[in-house]
Amino acid sequence: MLSLRRNHQIGALLGRLVYRIDPIYARRMRDNLAQSHIARDSQHFDELLRESVKESGKAATEVLIAWLRPAEEVAALVQDCRGWEHIEKSLQRGRGTILVTPHLGCFDIAGRYLTGRLPITFMYSPPKQTWAAKLMNEGRSRMNATMAPADMRGVRMMLKTLKQGGNICILPDQAPSQGDGVWSDFFGRPAYTMTLIGRLQQSTDADVLMFFGERLADSTGYRVWIDPLDKPLDPSPEKAARQINAAVEKLVRQCPTQYLWSYNRYKKPANAPHKPAVETA
Repeated sequence: MLSLRRNHQIGALLGRLVYRIDPIYARRMRDNLAQSHIARDSQHFDELLRESVKESGKAATEVLIAWLRPAEEVAALVQDCRGWEHIEKSLQRGRGTILVTPHLGCFDIAGRYLTGRLPITFMYSPPKQTWAAKLMNEGRSRMNATMAPADMRGVRMMLKTLKQGGNICILPDQAPSQGDGVWSDFFGRPAYTMTLIGRLQQSTDADVLMFFGERLADSTGYRVWIDPLDKPLDPSPEKAARQINAAVEKLVRQCPTQYLWSYNRYKKPANAPHKPAVETA
């Protein structure tokens, strides 16, 4: 029920609190931000880290707005959209659209904006807590949204949607399960990266569009950015994964303080292939 401004104020305080009391969380955030080499110098690094801590807290509290407010009100928080013409072009082709968004800005609010304008099937990994999974599904399965679990049933749903000329959405910077990924460079370090996007694109000739929802200054709302890849995905799974990672890096550099640096992007999933010392893709 709080305003977006007050919600973000509480979120920023929460972000600073978690950073102070959770050393593992804090170390991972510092290490991942440093690994990116986005900061120009130590002073710039401290500025980026300070703002990233607050933005991560906002990301946690604003999901309550995204999941619990009427979907139309959530979509109305988006003040601007840059690149909608790329979606229109893809719809005209009729081959399906793969929308790819990393852990950057506010995925849930940007997603509600998009589903207010076209139907989308979202792939998701449910939280371990049953109550949280139920709340998330109810909050996201509104307007023109369909939820697909991150398993083989969900993959079949995504493939069917694309073959019918529909639209799907995938988060590319989650470590996939065994056999579903390759080690690929991400900000100069090997990260286990999904190959699903490339496989779906090769099977359907769908368009791949990157997008994210940027938080605007002073909690005045959000801006949605939509951009095509620089070039079509390579048939090689390794090269396609690197292309997706490079596209994510490009978005993150555009808005570095709103990336979820605390996410354990460089973990080795159970039974995944041995992590290379140097990226070879």
